[in-house]
Amino acid sequence: MPADEVPVTDPADALAAVVALRRLADQLEDAAVEQAMRAGWSWPEVAEALSVTRQAVHKKHSKRLIAAGVTLRRRH
Repeated sequence: MPADEVPVTDPADALAAVVALRRLADQLEDAAVEQAMRAGWSWPEVAEALSVTRQAVHKKHSKRLIAAGVTLRRRH
């Protein structure tokens, strides 16, 4: 069944599912970015993998990674 034909009995349930999926996606992204940075990836590499700019991924994740004790690479 195509996504636009998914039966929805209650719009509130559908919207709650969207919220839950967004939270899960954010958690997965956080874990994957941390894993990549701990493995020595650069900001541009992570950004390319996420299809965002280096600035966007740095802004979103740098403070959390520093707080988690991740050594971040600096540009040379």
